Amino acid sequence: MKSDRQRIYLIDEIRGLSIILMVFYHAFFMLGYFFEIEFLAKAQVFFEPLQPFFACLFIFISGISSNLSRSNFKRGIRLLGIALGFTLVTAVILPKFGITGAEIYFGVLHLLSVSMLMYALLKKPLSKVPTTVGVIGMLLLFALTYPIQDGKLLWYDLPREIYDMEWLAPLGFPSYGFYSADYFPVLPFIFMFFAGTFFGRLAEKNALPQSWYVSRCRPLAAVGKKTLIIYIVHWPIIFLIGLIISNF
Repeated sequence: MKSDRQRIYLIDEIRGLSIILMVFYHAFFMLGYFFEIEFLAKAQVFFEPLQPFFACLFIFISGISSNLSRSNFKRGIRLLGIALGFTLVTAVILPKFGITGAEIYFGVLHLLSVSMLMYALLKKPLSKVPTTVGVIGMLLLFALTYPIQDGKLLWYDLPREIYDMEWLAPLGFPSYGFYSADYFPVLPFIFMFFAGTFFGRLAEKNALPQSWYVSRCRPLAAVGKKTLIIYIVHWPIIFLIGLIISNF
C-alpha cells in the first residue's frame, strides 16, 4: 500500500464485527443442527434474517480492501487454494470418517477468491466507470439477481433446465437437492463485492469522512485485521466444541 494512505479504522471495526457475527451464526448452525443442541438451533432461526445483512457487509468491505491491494490476482489465487482446501476437508475427507452435513462446495471464501480474480481482470475497463454510477449500478444488479437462487429473475420464472445442471451451482443455479453448509454463489454476491471496489476508490484517495480514520474500538479493529485467519480456524474450533459437548 502507499505509505501516505491513512488507516481506515472504521472499516477494520465493521469487518471485525461482521466476522464475529458470522462466527456466532456458524456456531448456532453447526451446534444447533449438526450436533442437535436445541436452544442453539432456535438461536440460529432467530438470527437467520440478519445473516444476509452481515454477510453482504463483509463481502462489500472485502471489495473495498481489494481496491487497496497491490495484487488481487495473487490474493485471489491464494484464497482460492484455501477455499478448495475447505472443500477437500469437508466434502472428501470428513465423510470418510462418517462425518457428513458440513460439506462446503462454494462458500464465502470461494466467492471472494473468484471475485478478486475477476476484479484483477476487469479493473482497467471498470476504471472508466464513474464511482457513483458503479456503486449504484452494482447494487441494482445485486438486487435484480438476488432471487436467482430461487428460480426467478424479477417476476419471471427461469427455465428449470438451468437448475438441472449441477456444475452451475457456483454461479447461482443450485440443482434440486444441492447442499453446501456455506453457500455464496457468484450471482448475486459478486455484484456486492464489485460495489465495494467502486466505493473503495474513495478509500484509495483518502477521501472518506475524517471520522472513518479514527479508532473507536481497538479490539474490534484488531479482529478486523485477522478475518481470514479467524474464518479458517473457527470451523474446526466449533466442530471440536460440538464433539466435546456431544460426548458428555
